[in-house]
Amino acid sequence: MSDIKVTIIDRDNVEHTIDAPTDMAMNLMEVVRSYELAPEGTIGVCGGMAMCASCQCYVLSDTELPEMQDDEEAMLAEAFYVEDNSRLGCQIPILPEMEGLKVKLAPES
Repeated sequence: MSDIKVTIIDRDNVEHTIDAPTDMAMNLMEVVRSYELAPEGTIGVCGGMAMCASCQCYVLSDTELPEMQDDEEAMLAEAFYVEDNSRLGCQIPILPEMEGLKVKLAPES
């Protein structure tokens, strides 16, 4: 099993450095859910389809991420609390090259 260290700041401003598996085809939203870093039913409401923005987060590190696709960009255009560094966690796959990724969960909307 190949894990990377990822730091997630939850909605209570508590920082969690966790091991995220790179060999399970998970995305950031799924990792947040599996570690229960957000209350049940408040993240990944649409199941990771880029249709609800409940998994919006702010990328705080200089980690290279996959380019934003049209559906993610469209969802963020309609979301609340959007910043220049906003991404949808469901659209960020956990890959080995993302070691050291640091994000803060956006407020629940």
